[in-house]
Amino acid sequence: MENQISPKTEVAELELEAVIGFNGHVPTGLKCHPDEEHLVYPLGCTVLIQAINTNKQDFLHGHGNNVSCVTISKSGDYIASGQVTFMGFKADVILWDYKKRELIARLSLHKGKIEDVAFSPNDLYLVSLGGPDDGSVVVWSIAKRDAICGSPAAGLNVGNATTVIFSGCRDEMFVTAGNGTIRVWELDLLNRKIRPTECQTGQMKRIVLCITMASDDCFFYLGTTSGDILKMNPRTKLLADSGPVKEKFSLGVSAIKCLKMVGLLVGSGAGLLIFCKSPSYKPIKKLQLQGGITSITLRGEGHQFFVGTEESHIYRVNFTDFKETLIATCHFEAVQDIVFPFGTAELFATCAKKDIRVWHTLSNRELLRITVPNMTCHGIDFMRDGKSIISAWDDGKIRAFAPETGRLMYVINNAHRIGTTVLSLSDIKPVLCGFQVRVWQIGCQTQKLEEALKEHKSSVSCIRVKKNNEECVTASTDGTCIIWDLVHLRRNQMILANTLFQCVCYHPEEFQIITSGTDRKIAYWEVFDGSVIRELEGSLSGSINGMDITVEGVYFVTGEFWNKKKKKKPSPTYLDRNMEFPGRRQLKVTKKRV
Repeated sequence: MENQISPKTEVAELELEAVIGFNGHVPTGLKCHPDEEHLVYPLGCTVLIQAINTNKQDFLHGHGNNVSCVTISKSGDYIASGQVTFMGFKADVILWDYKKRELIARLSLHKGKIEDVAFSPNDLYLVSLGGPDDGSVVVWSIAKRDAICGSPAAGLNVGNATTVIFSGCRDEMFVTAGNGTIRVWELDLLNRKIRPTECQTGQMKRIVLCITMASDDCFFYLGTTSGDILKMNPRTKLLADSGPVKEKFSLGVSAIKCLKMVGLLVGSGAGLLIFCKSPSYKPIKKLQLQGGITSITLRGEGHQFFVGTEESHIYRVNFTDFKETLIATCHFEAVQDIVFPFGTAELFATCAKKDIRVWHTLSNRELLRITVPNMTCHGIDFMRDGKSIISAWDDGKIRAFAPETGRLMYVINNAHRIGTTVLSLSDIKPVLCGFQVRVWQIGCQTQKLEEALKEHKSSVSCIRVKKNNEECVTASTDGTCIIWDLVHLRRNQMILANTLFQCVCYHPEEFQIITSGTDRKIAYWEVFDGSVIRELEGSLSGSINGMDITVEGVYFVTGEFWNKKKKKKPSPTYLDRNMEFPGRRQLKVTKKRV
């Protein structure tokens, strides 16, 4: 029997409360607001405003794809952000009202990607720089919300411009730089033109990663991939000096900021933060951070500043003692699994690449980090008694850690031949899955393999265990879901469908299961005989990769893969109010894009 979703009843998307995350791969993506109380940075399709002292978060929604750049006006009244899109499609620049936290204007001229944006010092103009497929620079009027003029950002014989900065004093001058190009632009408002002048660096050819302007416009500084700094005069367009001559910055100068005290804060791709001065550029103060530095933003005059790194760390540094404080952190790779301990919502654990992290739910703080170098963790779970965290790794080993200290308690070698993909725990028997389902007996000192159940022909993507620990269900990308008897260690039922199953859930009363996968359908099945009860469309854009159900069984939530090539966001799941479990309570459906 197959039921379709009624298009009449719409369930809204879940409201976003808080985010643990920072995208450290956006160049100069971390900004400190002029009020000195908020940080602004992009995260996915959202621009996030976070209070420094209270960690209160506000979200600016409006982009249809990943945000590639963000900037704040000198007065602090405006925020501008640009995004990435696909070749041939328009990439938007969005102008935001900071106080009202709302969209003011959507500026669409560039294609493919917005590399960088910058405000003029008196908030009169906004300049945007297009990516490789666009190659243009456009000046916008903030008052009229319209383009004034545009021009190709670089010459024919050089590479693309990747960064832009406005003058600190004049509204009619800005600078662009990139691969073999450094240009100073003058705005002619009467004739609606911008006129570039190429800066002369002699025989020196560099790829510029970052740029900063002195407050009095006497010089601007450029960080390069070769690890040196160029000092340019904007009036003469000539190279004033460069350095360091010998000991260059490892992996290039990826972030740079000019201080009013005639000095530079320099961040390298190797994670080295340095304070230096022209012309020698020798380190006066230095600090080693974790991950390549991509952002340096000043708080006030620079007595305190914030640093963002590629490994998604945000540090607060006091200039006087030059010591760092980690104020925010998160995973910098795809999160593979998330789990709450049994009986509490105060903590939860996540795993991504080489890390397992335990978080405090209310404060969003990291309590514990467990790292296994050069490995990838695919799944985690808490033992029912809460005394250990069991993790599955791509080297085929199962590792158990103490949840308070992160101490390694034991390792099960060769748990799976080609890596473990998912795991689930009963009171005493962890059930581990790769291409096989393996049941283990865990004792105080020993770990014993009870049975290897070989039915699936492809990797197992999800596993759930019944409350009585006598049955479990596994979902596989071979198009089958199998219900297993954990007492007699045999198969009870097999469910076949024309899909790659990605997730499965027991209804709390455990008489039905809900499945979903790449066919974008949510299916209801009887546990007793494996027969399908109904199917409904769960997504309009991509496969459903995650699912969970409330303890009461009233709501369940799905997370899907969002196909960014589609212009529209995934629409909410529709609910037929007459759709219920046969003879049971009503089941409402909500969905959130992850």
